[in-house]
Amino acid sequence: MLATSITTTPEENNLIECDSDRGFISWLSQAGGSVAITTYQAGKLALVGWNGEQITMLLRQFSKPMGLAVHGSRLALASHHEVYLLANAPTLAYEYLEDQPGRYDALYLPRMTYFTGDLNIHDLEFGREGLWIVNTRFSCLSALSPDFSFVPRWHPKFISQIVPEDRCHLNGLAMVDGKPKYVTALGATDTVGGWRTGKANGGVVVEVESNEIIVDGLSMPHSPIWHDGFLWLLNSGAGEVWRIHPESGDKQVVCVLPGFLRGLCCFGYYALVGLCQIRERHIFGGLPITQRFEQLLCGVAVVDLRNGQHIGMLKFTAGCQELYDVQFLPGVLRPMVLNQQRKEIRQAFTAPELNYWLRPSAVIPND
Repeated sequence: MLATSITTTPEENNLIECDSDRGFISWLSQAGGSVAITTYQAGKLALVGWNGEQITMLLRQFSKPMGLAVHGSRLALASHHEVYLLANAPTLAYEYLEDQPGRYDALYLPRMTYFTGDLNIHDLEFGREGLWIVNTRFSCLSALSPDFSFVPRWHPKFISQIVPEDRCHLNGLAMVDGKPKYVTALGATDTVGGWRTGKANGGVVVEVESNEIIVDGLSMPHSPIWHDGFLWLLNSGAGEVWRIHPESGDKQVVCVLPGFLRGLCCFGYYALVGLCQIRERHIFGGLPITQRFEQLLCGVAVVDLRNGQHIGMLKFTAGCQELYDVQFLPGVLRPMVLNQQRKEIRQAFTAPELNYWLRPSAVIPND
């Protein structure tokens, strides 16, 4: 095992530790990209990269980071009260450390923030019409707006009112051809927090266009994604990765993992799957996964989608118990990201054909 210990900034006063097994190290060294992870419990966005010799991990503090979306050079991140839009400035990344040029090959800079209030946003996805958010508190899919907290765009037909009552715990969104196609919810319920009673087997998948339930009886489903002609999702409360053919109705359990699953990213023949331990027994108690495994893990597993084989894992061993989202950043090996607390965001300048660092070392003194 390769152990990586990371200490967050001193004022946060907590330690995050992780272990990577040989399978994960081997996979990441050949994947041609890096891994982005959100943990709302620890309040971190983590970027896991490969510097040519070993795994690296960078942590940035955000308030309750949840859904994470990737579109080319852009990242979108849902937090407690805001949605952040970030963009990569690779030229500035090379010079981020003046005494270590080339240490980073990507630099994600905050470019826009939408102040949404506490919508309890879960998944978000880029589409043809911009960014879609899963507005869990109001049980609907929404768009962002410069004028409002959100603009409702769609809601399940079993939801009678768009009100801040989390009636079905709408949480996941799968896009097909740039449009919302499938959503997951923890229950087809229309009362305040009504999904909680039947959470162990009341989960559903809804097809957006027809507004019909196409799969039911799921255990707290999350993270649907359309990949290679199939709908993939996490039957989280049972620790299962599912593959579904919507037209035929064929359903297959691809693999079972020792954790409450949240965060699924598919690319090529592989999937990254987030695993969580269970802290809040009043919410997660009584799920099938608690009878299936004596001990649950927190981390990111790499799964071969062709055979369901678990080929490697990055495991959090201290300071982090629950993840929300996992994304792959193709072509990025050594990423850096800045939040609003970092002074460097006020020194980095980008334009369509210009990139500059405005630092003391770059300022020409007056005569």
